Amino acid sequence: MNKRKLFFVDAAHFVQGAFLGQLWCFVRMFIPSPSGRKRFNVLGAIDAITHQLISVTNETYINAESVCQLLYKIYAANYKIPVTLVLDNARYQKCKLVTYLATALDIELLYIPPYSPHLNLIERLWKWVKKDCLYSKYYQTFEEFKQAINTSLSKIQNESKEELKTLLNLKFQTFEKTKIIAV
Repeated sequence: MNKRKLFFVDAAHFVQGAFLGQLWCFVRMFIPSPSGRKRFNVLGAIDAITHQLISVTNETYINAESVCQLLYKIYAANYKIPVTLVLDNARYQKCKLVTYLATALDIELLYIPPYSPHLNLIERLWKWVKKDCLYSKYYQTFEEFKQAINTSLSKIQNESKEELKTLLNLKFQTFEKTKIIAV
C-alpha cells in the first residue's frame, strides 16, 4: 500500500490591532487597541491526518526563503515515506528557488487552483487561532501578542485536539452536483 505524508501549507499574517468579536450590549463599549502595524507572520504546514504543525515565524515578510526554511524543517523530520505539500498559488511558493529545493529534497509540491482557499485545510486553523486568542482581546505589548499566538498554536496537539478534530477534517465543499444555468 502506498503511503504519503500530506501537508497543507499557507501563511497567516497577524497584525497587532483590534480583532473584533461579537458583542451585544445597550451601552457603547470602547476596546483599547494598540497603535502601530507590527505584524507576526506564521508560515505553517499542517499534517492532514495527525494535525501536527510545522511552522516558520518572523516579523518581516514571508517570502521564498521562508518557504525554503519550512521545506528544510519538513525534510529534517525524516519521514520514511514520500511527502506532498498542498499550496496556494502565491508567487513566493512557485518560484524557481522553492521548486528546485523541493525537487532536491524529494518533496512534491501540489498547487490548488487560484482563488480556492476553501480547499486549503490550514485556512481553517488560522480562523481558529484568531477566534482562540485574538478576537475581542487586547495585548498591550507586541511580545504578549506573539506569545498569545504561539500559545494557541502549541495547543493544537494536546489541549485543543478534540475541538480541532471536527474542524480540521478532510471534508471540502465541492460543486459536483451544481447545475449550470445559461442566461
